[in-house]
Amino acid sequence: MTPLNLFYKEPDPDRWFKFDRYPRRIIRRIWRGKERPGGVMLIAISLMKGLDRLGIAYRFNDFSYIKKHPAEIACIIGKPQVLFNRPWKNPVIFGAGVYSHPIECPDLLTRYPHVKRFLVPGEWMRKMCAPYYGDKVLAWPAGIDTLSWCPSPLVEKEFDFLIYDKKIWASQLNDHELLDIITKTLDEKQLKYQLICYGSYTEAELKSKLANSKAVIFLSVHETQGQAYQQILATNTPILAWNRGGYWQDPAYYPHRVKYQPVSSVPYWDERCGLQFTAADEFSAQLALFLEQRELFAPRQYILDNLTLEKSAAMYCAIVEQLKKEMEHE
Repeated sequence: MTPLNLFYKEPDPDRWFKFDRYPRRIIRRIWRGKERPGGVMLIAISLMKGLDRLGIAYRFNDFSYIKKHPAEIACIIGKPQVLFNRPWKNPVIFGAGVYSHPIECPDLLTRYPHVKRFLVPGEWMRKMCAPYYGDKVLAWPAGIDTLSWCPSPLVEKEFDFLIYDKKIWASQLNDHELLDIITKTLDEKQLKYQLICYGSYTEAELKSKLANSKAVIFLSVHETQGQAYQQILATNTPILAWNRGGYWQDPAYYPHRVKYQPVSSVPYWDERCGLQFTAADEFSAQLALFLEQRELFAPRQYILDNLTLEKSAAMYCAIVEQLKKEMEHE
């Protein structure tokens, strides 16, 4: 296989005067320290790690090379300005870290006919985008590093549950009392728990709390892929997941711009991962069933079978190879 041409850049425009992005970048580094990669950047990093493990070569952000080879496929992982701000002549695989909904660029395939694939993180998002981009949309999940996310050697665990709280827009959903109901139920059953909140923890903290927890209660309105809960599964920790379904609730879109349903909080899942509940009044019954079955779940095996770095990278390469075959017959 010929080397892939991968591209990923964070937007960093001038703000107050021409070229001020350069001193601002230096000041940010001094003030905040080394920048931690965000979720979209982690998609690019995960893909490259998977390719490394498979021994597949790639170039990263080699704009000079791709400009000289307009027939080669450009794999633009993110973000949108990488496509929009350059005069691309190459066939393009665009995504999975671009924008949240095609309403941001409904005429993408008209304005940029060289975009041959539009990748999104999961199946419900693919269905949401399909009316705009048709069969050009494919679901492609980033891989989970199963060497980094692995079972804890700790045998005796202090906590029955780690509650992972990511109810970002729960105030809009009348679910703001959900956590109170869950903790009250756990207290009544004398089950010990600890809490971790999305956006305010480090990877080391999550691993430490997982190592001392028998299971996880995962609370999220919806996930396009859900790498955090998949990292949890990779540690062989089963999950009792709140999966309310319903509409995509991103306040930037819903309900004034986009109304799409159904969505999922656990878009990659089977019976090995754990159990789900859709509403607070189901929690107690599902908790009892979960506790009965906890030793029967095999969450890490689900990840090993479906979502490793290697499997994700191989899936990406298959998308590239399929596009090459189509181009040969054009």
